[in-house]
Amino acid sequence: MNQPNADPHVPSASAKADLVERARAGDHDAFAILARSGFGRMYGAAKLILRDQYIAEDAVQEALLVAWRHVATIRDPDAWDVWMYRLTVRVCYRLARARGTREVRELHVNLDRPAPVSDFTGVVADRDRIMAALTDLPLEQRAVIVLHFYLDLTMVQTAAVLDLPVGTAKSRLHRGLESLRTSLGKEPERVGIAIQERPT
Repeated sequence: MNQPNADPHVPSASAKADLVERARAGDHDAFAILARSGFGRMYGAAKLILRDQYIAEDAVQEALLVAWRHVATIRDPDAWDVWMYRLTVRVCYRLARARGTREVRELHVNLDRPAPVSDFTGVVADRDRIMAALTDLPLEQRAVIVLHFYLDLTMVQTAAVLDLPVGTAKSRLHRGLESLRTSLGKEPERVGIAIQERPT
């Protein structure tokens, strides 16, 4: 099946494994390729979690710096993506809590552009309301939803990224989705959304 939206700059699984091995050996160019190929997904997730494009940029840059410093510790090249998401989310948590407030800035998150990730809302008529509802969730619930739906991770992978038992991750997802349904359910026809939990 033709996938015209696939990003040609994202290396294949075998190429990525080779790049990770080279990066582990200190190859900065290999690490740079990995960083460039993963930046969009990391930044998109960070922006949805933090709801601030500038802090999201800082979070991803910091996560990449930590990754470079500790790249030699990654043992399984296939775990690269999960490891990078874990680093990114940890930095997001720290930065969000350092702010001490849940300040909201209106951002234009272009969810309609072609991207190799699944949007957890599907085709949405009122994107701003959904983003506002997502912002109102507690940080931990927002992170689970972003990882599971935006990054298209399984619940097992999501729990691994967050260093949580799978049951805890599922519980946070369920509570977050219930809150979104409550928030968006007042005008379901106008919003045009039916948020449903995906298979784990």
